[in-house]
Amino acid sequence: MSAERVKEFLKESQKHIEILTFEDTSTVAKAAESLQVTPGEIAKSLLFKVKDQFVMILMAGDKRLDNRKFKDVFAAKAKMPEAEEVISVTGHPVGGVCPFGLKQPIPVYLDNSLKVYTHVFPAAGEPNTAIKLTVDALQELTDGQWIDVVQ
Repeated sequence: MSAERVKEFLKESQKHIEILTFEDTSTVAKAAESLQVTPGEIAKSLLFKVKDQFVMILMAGDKRLDNRKFKDVFAAKAKMPEAEEVISVTGHPVGGVCPFGLKQPIPVYLDNSLKVYTHVFPAAGEPNTAIKLTVDALQELTDGQWIDVVQ
């Protein structure tokens, strides 16, 4: 199970963070409702193929990618992989993609839109899971680099 991989990662990182389970957190709206937070507090994980490698970007759930900014940062157009490829690369299904506990190493980027929140809620490996993290803890756990790629 993908959530088990996340749980193991947290244990290895010596982080005592509970994986929250809900009926369905597969979309930003459903996650925000289940967690009783604003959509912006949902840390949306997006996987992109950039040339011949993958990158993951986390952004506030109420934001949209700005293609021009993406191209300026990565010198390539934003291309999203198919759902099957997301699973094979991350080990997590669409709707539950977590930025750690990944099947293979992927560079993680954190959009500045997350910085306005004290806590954010990324998925935890399954479409019905999430974890509550401070933005600093998210950056530490992902070793994420801060960028600006939202509208």
